[in-house]
Amino acid sequence: MTIVRIILGLILTLIGTAGAILPVLPGPLLNYIALLILQFTGGHPFSTEFLILRGGVIVLVTILDYVIPVIGTKKFGGTKGGVTGSTIGLIIAVIILPILGISIGPFGILGLIAGPFLGAYLGEKMAGGKHAHALKSAFGSFLGFAAGTILKLVVCIVMGLYFVIESFKIIKATF
Repeated sequence: MTIVRIILGLILTLIGTAGAILPVLPGPLLNYIALLILQFTGGHPFSTEFLILRGGVIVLVTILDYVIPVIGTKKFGGTKGGVTGSTIGLIIAVIILPILGISIGPFGILGLIAGPFLGAYLGEKMAGGKHAHALKSAFGSFLGFAAGTILKLVVCIVMGLYFVIESFKIIKATF
């Protein structure tokens, strides 16, 4: 049963790490669930404090992933129109594109980048902004999206490393 749990956790870790890039998957949460599964394989490799801290990090990273693109848009001079447009673009990229079957591969990634960017640009233009200002706001949205993605990816990789290291320890102790 230990090996089955480790394999299940490894699958969740791999999918979770992919989910750091593809918002249709809850990346950090899946990696955290993998750690919890490993916790119940026997030996309890993680302390309660470790698991609580990682859970808090997951909540914080998830919130920041939605907030950072808005902050990026505002930092680059985006108005309410740009922020709203960026949010709508992100929603379209995360919800509408997968419904249309465009959630993975180069078009899915492109949509996740282009959605907030085009949304911020169009929001600024509709609010009466000039091309240069709208482009600057859209670039801020893109940087915010990229920062959130990198943050999620780092968290997933770190949790994945914890999973792999502790899995090897459990396998070594078991066999």
